[in-house]
Amino acid sequence: MNMFVDIIDGVIGWFHFITSLLAMLSGAIVILNKKGTLFHKRVGYIYVVSMISLNVSSFFIINFGGFSVFHFFAILSLATVLGAIIPTVRRVKNWFHYHFYFMSWSVVGLYCAFWAEVGTRFVDNMRDFWWMVALATGVTAFIGAKIINKQAKKLKLK
Repeated sequence: MNMFVDIIDGVIGWFHFITSLLAMLSGAIVILNKKGTLFHKRVGYIYVVSMISLNVSSFFIINFGGFSVFHFFAILSLATVLGAIIPTVRRVKNWFHYHFYFMSWSVVGLYCAFWAEVGTRFVDNMRDFWWMVALATGVTAFIGAKIINKQAKKLKLK
């Protein structure tokens, strides 16, 4: 347990960790269940709030000496969540198309970020870190793209 506490240092680290688990769980539930239901919307809002909280908290975590590639991806992640929610709430033309793709890629990006987080916590050699993260992220994105494309066909978005 002591190693676990050392990995998640401080209140911000714990908040980031808890919101990441909540986002990963609610994101998976939304992706794997029927779309458009009351359940989908409720769990989806949990996902959105946890992702916004997760992304904002990431800016208070400093690794690699300051602003890093991880902060850039947190901005990109926040943009995907907003790109999914704003058209949905405003009901712009083709809102469902935007919602589906941005939200789907938001979840895939979250799981890709998981591998980067694992790498920063458990891989000491930076050369091994970048290869491990690149490979795990690439495989995750590839599988995610397959699932997104399959779902898009079912929903007649392709």
